[in-house]
Amino acid sequence: MNQCQVKEEIGLTFDKILRSMLRQAPNIILVGEIRDSTVADIAVQAALTGHLVFSTLHTNDACSAITRLIDMGVKPFLVASSIQAIMAQRLVRVICQKCKQIDKNPDPQNLRMLRITKEDVEQHPIYKGAGCAACQNTGFKGRLAVFEMIEMNNELRELSFKKAPARELRKAAKASGMRNLMEDGKIKIFKGITTPAEVISIAQTEEILID
Repeated sequence: MNQCQVKEEIGLTFDKILRSMLRQAPNIILVGEIRDSTVADIAVQAALTGHLVFSTLHTNDACSAITRLIDMGVKPFLVASSIQAIMAQRLVRVICQKCKQIDKNPDPQNLRMLRITKEDVEQHPIYKGAGCAACQNTGFKGRLAVFEMIEMNNELRELSFKKAPARELRKAAKASGMRNLMEDGKIKIFKGITTPAEVISIAQTEEILID
């Protein structure tokens, strides 16, 4: 394994390092972050020539990564053909295990926004942290990631090629089985790991308001 640190002050930039690494014919390339069109283009070209490329990109959700790359100047057909999967994550606070208790009166508005029904609550009680010395009376201790992941298929590739908006991509991804941030958060609520308010704070508005 070879690692190289970016040092822009001496001209050792992302794009120069990537070009040099490609000459070494690696099987897997990890790019810390795709920051601009130059790095995006090289990463995509590396993926198209048989390399497995991992990288990070700042977007609101998994589907927005596709539109973000296109906005950065990567040609839609290259985005459609090079991406295999995209994962998004957000951190939520974890309920303190030492003061964890059933929330007998969960906020009905939070439940409505997350589409948690009365029947859901009867089967899976909602928990909260009462606050104690272990969590400095916050009711939370530690953090945990909430995930969503899309695997590219023919429909998503076609939408990417047509430069479809993120909302259309999201609908197609959900239709193909994607579990979005809100849905993964609900699972963690039902397991007593976190609270509805925490999931609402990280889930996209469209996820909450649109069926």
